[in-house]
Amino acid sequence: MGLLTRETEKAPCTVTVSHRFDELSAHVRFDNGAVVHPGDSVLVHGPEIMAPYGEIVEEQREATITRASKLEQLWTRATGDFEFMELCEFSFSEEVLS
Repeated sequence: MGLLTRETEKAPCTVTVSHRFDELSAHVRFDNGAVVHPGDSVLVHGPEIMAPYGEIVEEQREATITRASKLEQLWTRATGDFEFMELCEFSFSEEVLS
């Protein structure tokens, strides 16, 4: 992997979609042990997975992992904390908890 070049790799994966009262989530697990690093992107191939209410659906798919260049990795690590802070909501009040 070069300073400015990206690489791609294919990986088999398991997609789990949960649509229950206490959980609404989607997770991808790479079956070959591939790891995603900061700046990398993942595209899971196939039609969208719709889980009926109250169920968990699990399907085998193939994913394409696009590895970030070294420069993109450094930029993501340097600016990631700032972007995370945008997601946080802070509230200040004069009320003191006892």
